[in-house]
Amino acid sequence: MDVQPTAPILLFDSGFGGLTVLAELRHELPDAPVIYAADLAGIPYGEKTEAEVAARVAGLLGRLAERYHPRLICIACNTASTIALGMVREVLETPIVGTVPAIKPAAEMTRTGTIGLLGTAATIRQAYVDNLEAKFAQGKLLLRHAAPDLVAAAELKLRGGTPDPAIFTAAAEGLRQQAGGEEIDTVVLACTHFPLVQDELAGAFGNKVQFIDGAQGIARRIAYLTQGQSFDRQDDDFAIVTGDGQDNEALRGGLERYGIGRILPL
Repeated sequence: MDVQPTAPILLFDSGFGGLTVLAELRHELPDAPVIYAADLAGIPYGEKTEAEVAARVAGLLGRLAERYHPRLICIACNTASTIALGMVREVLETPIVGTVPAIKPAAEMTRTGTIGLLGTAATIRQAYVDNLEAKFAQGKLLLRHAAPDLVAAAELKLRGGTPDPAIFTAAAEGLRQQAGGEEIDTVVLACTHFPLVQDELAGAFGNKVQFIDGAQGIARRIAYLTQGQSFDRQDDDFAIVTGDGQDNEALRGGLERYGIGRILPL
C-alpha cells in the first residue's frame, strides 16, 4: 500500500503522557508528521472499567482514523493498550503499536532481583501484566503499586505547576512497604505520564533505584514499521483534544517544548 509522505503518525493517550513517546520518536524520525490526540474529557483511564476504556478508545480512534488517515497509530497509554489494543486492531486496518510495561528490560537490569512497577489501577490488575511477568521475570520478585495521583501530578507539571511532594513519597512507600520492597533497585514506570515526573520520583526513591519505561522501545518499533516510507513534515505537530484544553495558555507553553504549536478540539 502506497503511503503519502504527508500521512501522519497518530499518537493517542488519555492525556499528555504520550509526549514521552513523542520525544523519543523525534530522535528516530525527525521528519515524520505527527498528530497528537489527548482524550482530556476521559482522563484518567486508570480509574475506569475495562468496558468503559475499550469502548472509548475504539470509538475515538475510529473517528480520528477516518478524519486524518494516519499511516500508523500508536496507543501511547499503558492502560488503553493492555485493555483495548486487540479490539482496536480488529476494527481498524491501520497498523497499530501499543504500549506495554517494560518488564523485560527491567528483569535484565535488576541486580537484586526485585523490581517495582508503578502504574494505574487498571494497568496493574491486567492479565497482560501477569503474562509479561511469567514470560520475562521468572525468578524475579515483581511488586506492583497503583499510583493514580502521579497522572494528575504529571499533567500539573506540564502546565507549569508544582505537584505536592507527598505524592511521590506515597508512590515510593507503596512499593517499599510491601514484603521484600526494601530490595527494589529497578522501577518500571508503567504509565507514559510517569517519566514526566521521573526526577521527582528519583528524589523519593533515592539514588540506588533506576527507572525504566517503554518510550524508547516504542519509538524504535514505529521506526521499524515505517522504514522505507517517505516523510514530509510541512509544519509543527499539532494536538487534538477532547474536553477543555484548547484555550489553556499554560498547556500551550508546555506543549511547545515538544514541538506542538497548535491545540484543536475533536
